[in-house]
Amino acid sequence: MSSRRLEILRAIVDEYVATQEPVGSKSIADRHGLGISPATIRNEMAVLEEEGLITQPHTSAGRIPTDQGYRVFVDKLATVKPLSSAERRAIETFLEGALDLDDVVMRTVRLLADVTKQVAVVQYPSMVKSRVRHIELVALAPARLMMVLITDAGRIEQRVIELTQDVSEQFLHTLRTALNNAMMGHRLPEVADRISGVLESYGVHERRDVAIVMSAVIEMAMERPEEKIVLAGTANLARFQEDFSTTMHPVLEALEEQVVLLRLLGDTNQTVKVRIGHEQKDANLRTTSLVAVGYGTGETALGALGVIGPTRMDYAGSMAAVSAVARYVGRFINEGA
Repeated sequence: MSSRRLEILRAIVDEYVATQEPVGSKSIADRHGLGISPATIRNEMAVLEEEGLITQPHTSAGRIPTDQGYRVFVDKLATVKPLSSAERRAIETFLEGALDLDDVVMRTVRLLADVTKQVAVVQYPSMVKSRVRHIELVALAPARLMMVLITDAGRIEQRVIELTQDVSEQFLHTLRTALNNAMMGHRLPEVADRISGVLESYGVHERRDVAIVMSAVIEMAMERPEEKIVLAGTANLARFQEDFSTTMHPVLEALEEQVVLLRLLGDTNQTVKVRIGHEQKDANLRTTSLVAVGYGTGETALGALGVIGPTRMDYAGSMAAVSAVARYVGRFINEGA
C-alpha cells in the first residue's frame, strides 16, 4: 500500500472512531493536512474500497473502515500512542496500593475498564505455569499440620494434613527444608519428580508420615483448578449502542461465559494481540474487537489481560493501556517473588 493511501486510511479510521460518522474526502482534506486535493483523496478512496479496506454504509459520500481496514491500520501502526504522564501516574498509584494477588487483579480490571472505557478482562495467573516460591509446614496439633504452597505468581494453596503419629518441630523443620530445597524455583508439573528422593533420607518409623505429606504436595501441584477470569466495565457497552444495534444481547451472553473468556485470552503472550471483528473465534463476538497481552515474570506469561469493545475502537490508546497495565502487574508479581 502506498504511504499516501495508508495516511488516508489512517485519517478515515481516526475520524470514524472519534465521530462515528462516515468520512468524506473534503473532511479529510480540511482536517488532516495531507497536502492533496479532495479529488485525489476520492481517487485513493476508490482504490481502498476496491481493496475491501473501506466501505460505503449508505448513499452518502462518506466511507467507514471494514474489519480488514482496521486490521491493516493496526498492523501498520508505527508507534503505539503513549500514555500521558497523568495516566501513567494514575495506573501506578492505583496498583501500588494492592495488598495481595486478589486485590491487584480486582484493581487491574477496574482500572482497565476506567482508562479505556471498554469491557476489561483479567485472567488470574495460571497455576500450571507458575513456579514454587516456598512451601510451609505449620503444626496445628501434634499429629495435624497445615501445608501452605506459595507460587511466584502470588497464588497460595493450603491444605490440612492428618498424620499417623505425633511429630516434633525438628521433624517439620527438616522436612520443610528438604521439600523447599527440592522444589523451589521449579514449575508445579515438575514437583513430583523433584521430591521423589526425599523419602529415602528418613527412617522406617517416619516414612509413612513423610509419604503422606509428599502425596499432599504432589496433589496440590498437579491439581488444575478452573482458571479464573474477572470482568469489569460491561456497562461501557451502552456507550456504543449504535455499534451493537442488533448484537448487544449475543455479546453480553458471550461475556457471561468463563469458557469463552478463557478461550479469548488462552493463546496470549507478552506481545500485544489485536483480534478484530470476524477474526473473533466466537460468533457472538464478531461485532467486537479484542486487545490483549500477557503478563508475568521475565519472558513467561502467567496470565493475560485485555479489553473488548466495538470494532470502532481507539486501537492505539487501548494497546498502550493494556501494555502499561500488564507491565505494572508483572512488576507486582516480580517484587513479590
